[in-house]
Amino acid sequence: MKIADAHSIEILVRKILVIQTGDIGDVIWSIPTLIALKAAYPDAALFILTREPFGDLLADDPVVEEVFQTGPAGVTAQMKRLMNLRRKHFDVLFDLRADSRGTVMAYLAKSKMKCALFYPGMSLRNHVFTHLITEPPPRERKYGASMQSLRIVQGFGIPETTYAPRLIVADATRQRALDLLHSEKLTSDKAWISVNPFSRWTYKEWGMDKWCELAAGIWERHGLPAVLVGSAAERERAEDLKKHARSPVYNFAGRTTLPEMAAVLSLGRLHIGVDSAAPHIAAAVGTPTIAIYGPTNWRDWVLPDGLTRVVASDMPCAPCYQKGCNGRGISRCLDDLSVDEVMAVLTDALVGRKSMDKP
Repeated sequence: MKIADAHSIEILVRKILVIQTGDIGDVIWSIPTLIALKAAYPDAALFILTREPFGDLLADDPVVEEVFQTGPAGVTAQMKRLMNLRRKHFDVLFDLRADSRGTVMAYLAKSKMKCALFYPGMSLRNHVFTHLITEPPPRERKYGASMQSLRIVQGFGIPETTYAPRLIVADATRQRALDLLHSEKLTSDKAWISVNPFSRWTYKEWGMDKWCELAAGIWERHGLPAVLVGSAAERERAEDLKKHARSPVYNFAGRTTLPEMAAVLSLGRLHIGVDSAAPHIAAAVGTPTIAIYGPTNWRDWVLPDGLTRVVASDMPCAPCYQKGCNGRGISRCLDDLSVDEVMAVLTDALVGRKSMDKP
């Protein structure tokens, strides 16, 4: 194990494995790292390992040779996946996180160099890797989470080429999304907006009654119906929101795969949602996006490129990074955020005015 501020890669690089076992947003924000690696080693085959099914979003990316996924499959399927991974005999491996799943996969994979960020106090995990870099000195802050991954490959002499993630939507996937839209009599000419009111964590959510009011306002002022997106687990809640809405609302939650959701988001006029996966996907497919933030810090995730606008509380305690006020799972900074505030930003986005400038 070699620990240093920086390392160089002095071996022939033909196969690279990137391990990213985080959530959907983490996978998306790792794309600039994949682009940087492919630019540095254009003749090398680039592989990525993710949690299932998050890697499906990268299946059509031309810089990725193959996507490996780890998940809740049976023992036989998991052993087959592991053997396929070990047969590759990688030259360089980069682990972009510090979780146990990625560490185990890095240990089991065969690679001449196993590279990651050094974490003090995690000696067992650190010994899995042959080359570790220490935390680089702070630089000018770059909004967006791409630096969380880029800082690791930069420690091995690989420069960034972009900070912005971009998702590729295959033609066949786009057609399936169009077929779904057409089945609901929705056209593909940006005549609707996509909405994601849901998060895995309730302390990141805005009130459902406010979403109903917002959808009604969008319909009355702009003539745009709302398409709800989300997971199968969120479909019932989406149906309840649709039932109480006073305007046209379509429930697509649980009706798409992740790549199909990306395709649906790419076809809408605009996307609006809370701090969850959908706004990251929407921005990565080039759709103007509005993200509503409460106790989490939008600066950690949003690039200042004008594509994503932010609605966040002006309360002095926000962002607090807490799981709701006093740990109760409910965030006052979101509860006090009015429909009028969100509607103002949305209207600015629809008529093409300047992005909201947050301090």
